[in-house]
Amino acid sequence: MSAFRERLSGRKKPVVGVIGLGYVGLPLAMEFALGSCPVIGVDIDPEKPVQLAAKKSYLKHIPDERVARAMDTGLLTVSNDFSLLAGVDAVIIAVPTPLGNHRQPDLGFVINSCREVTAVLQRGQLVVLESTTYPGTTRDEMVPVLESSGLKAGADFHVAFSPEREDPGNPRFGTRTIPKLVGGLTAECTEAAAFVYSFAIDTVIKVSSPEVAEMAKITENTYRAVNIALVNELKVLAHRMGIDIWEVIQAASSKPFGFTPFYPGPGLGGHCIPIDPFYLTWKARQYEMPTRFIELAGEINTSMPGFVVERVAEALNAHRKPVNGSRVLILGMAYKPDIDDYRETPAIRVMESLIARGAEVDYNDPFIPRIPATTRQTSRQPVGVDLSPEALAGYDCVVVITNHSCYDWQWIVDHSRIVVDTRNACAGVVRGKEKVFKA
Repeated sequence: MSAFRERLSGRKKPVVGVIGLGYVGLPLAMEFALGSCPVIGVDIDPEKPVQLAAKKSYLKHIPDERVARAMDTGLLTVSNDFSLLAGVDAVIIAVPTPLGNHRQPDLGFVINSCREVTAVLQRGQLVVLESTTYPGTTRDEMVPVLESSGLKAGADFHVAFSPEREDPGNPRFGTRTIPKLVGGLTAECTEAAAFVYSFAIDTVIKVSSPEVAEMAKITENTYRAVNIALVNELKVLAHRMGIDIWEVIQAASSKPFGFTPFYPGPGLGGHCIPIDPFYLTWKARQYEMPTRFIELAGEINTSMPGFVVERVAEALNAHRKPVNGSRVLILGMAYKPDIDDYRETPAIRVMESLIARGAEVDYNDPFIPRIPATTRQTSRQPVGVDLSPEALAGYDCVVVITNHSCYDWQWIVDHSRIVVDTRNACAGVVRGKEKVFKA
């Protein structure tokens, strides 16, 4: 690690730069500051530095107090100025990796970030990519851009991949306590990355290459996607057989070995599980290998909002009401409980499908009071509403998409005509069970 150590010039702690102050970058930057490392956080959004400077959080699962604690260290600087990265020892890139229009990887944010780094890249610096992507991205896509500076990766500067493992809203694990994988182009690159992350992360695990670290992350998310697809398919089958899949999963979970419970839902959401497996299937085509198992899982999970809409239709039909003209309220727009992230949320697809069938749809989410207009142009756009007995009673059907912990399910059932529950949220109600339709 001589080149990196030489850059530190005897300093015990590195200066760290973080590109992207979203769900991944902001918690990481704060942990470095709380670990007594000077940090420069850079984001293209002009509002983020303003809010952070005011000690305000723009992410619901991160309280203002936590931001204030990091800012009060005096070690966290936030800016839109990428030139500030010239003065750091390590640059960590934590930007989105979405899918394109044809479900192909879109590395635009990563490449643009690398170009910004290239403009200020210096000898001895470390550059780490955290964004989830397919194996080979760091070496084949990132390094050539950085080497356009005239410096040689692995010799003049260090490069590594360390996948983000954030789980927003998880009460048991946070940024510091989730083990960190690091894989560098060379052994020195790996050592440099492990050294830097040791100031923000309790456990750092070194692997032999960036490709291993890239494949590990995409394997983690594919594992979840495939198993969720399996239990979603079983849910549909169990419904046709008149069996409660939630009771089945609880029963199977009593086995102390050989079974890990996964739970069905209205479809996948978030930036990772619905997207990352497609990065792997895209890469697999270069090796002339079809990934049928992964692609089938994607098809099943993508079909689940349609199953929910069919259950809504069945529930309304049982009360002699058609979907066309019915008023439907969706509870929860976020893709998971107790956060304000609705990227890839199945709630949008359920909403648009119901609108296409002629329903009047509104929503409530205490974490997301307003959403942009739906992509489907209609004469009446859904609106966010506050919950009250009168409001609930005014809808023909209430559809539970996200089981936020703040919802009082018994109160919701008491005041609703019909509840279609996609999360088994109403399992504990004691009154009005006949109103609840599982989906």
